[in-house]
Amino acid sequence: MTDSTKIIFANHEVRKTKLQKTYFIEWVTEYIKNLGYEVKIEKGPFGARNIVVGDVSKAKAIFTAHYDTCAVMPLPNFITPKSIACYLLYQLFLSVFIIALPVAVAFIVGLLEPMLMPIVTFVGIYAIVALMMFGPANKHTANDNTSGVTAVLDLLTALPEDKKGEVAFVLFDLEEAGLLGSSGFAKKHRKEIKDTPLINFDCVSDGENIIFALNRKAKSFKEQLENAYISDGKFSVEVCQKGVFYPSDQMNVPLGVGVAALKKSKKFGVLYMDKIHTKKDTVYQQDNIDFLVKGSLRFIDSIQP
Repeated sequence: MTDSTKIIFANHEVRKTKLQKTYFIEWVTEYIKNLGYEVKIEKGPFGARNIVVGDVSKAKAIFTAHYDTCAVMPLPNFITPKSIACYLLYQLFLSVFIIALPVAVAFIVGLLEPMLMPIVTFVGIYAIVALMMFGPANKHTANDNTSGVTAVLDLLTALPEDKKGEVAFVLFDLEEAGLLGSSGFAKKHRKEIKDTPLINFDCVSDGENIIFALNRKAKSFKEQLENAYISDGKFSVEVCQKGVFYPSDQMNVPLGVGVAALKKSKKFGVLYMDKIHTKKDTVYQQDNIDFLVKGSLRFIDSIQP
């Protein structure tokens, strides 16, 4: 691990409450300024605080990650970006779980007082959804999304001095609440970023299959991405224009590219992500981050001003 990564794991792995985020913002702002960058905190909807590094209006590329922490859950957020049917089936399963538990409790209550059944059902469903959004923080965030934050910081550190004015970086707030931070950023900078590729690192440290999920308008950068992030003996890379769905902050910008590390099932060859949003989210592979940083430096060199 790099020194900055060690500090984050030691002092700032949980970034959920306003105070926890404030401590992280103060530390990371000082760290980035010491590297020679300008940093500003932009406010967004519902109290979002985005950490913006560099001049977005002049950047030829923007690299991002969300820094907020999700609530801990008993079941993981299971994602299969290239197997959309599997993803939808799992989301259906979660929806049934969210509804079934309160209904079961309401049924038991209804045996004593039938009039309370609809109230208990409604309150139960509302309570579970509230816990998913605002419940106790997951204390283990190695992949989601400490990995994305450290990828951005390591890239900031590795960027040559003569390139610092050509690239911007953003750490988004409130991704877990519904991509709110990036939504506010996209609205504020709509005209400035309409022709700028935005590379979003979200869950990039657990898995050796790296996907780049391109928004429709980002397809013009497909070849450059393939040439920059080259598959090697360890990592398999796929830049996807169609048939891929990865729900993260890049979805809010025209030239957004979502980056994620995935595992592959042995039996069916399905690319998947598991463990996130649970206490099992502890896998952090520095090799993943190093691979992405090197590829990002090549990608920056490939873009004409």
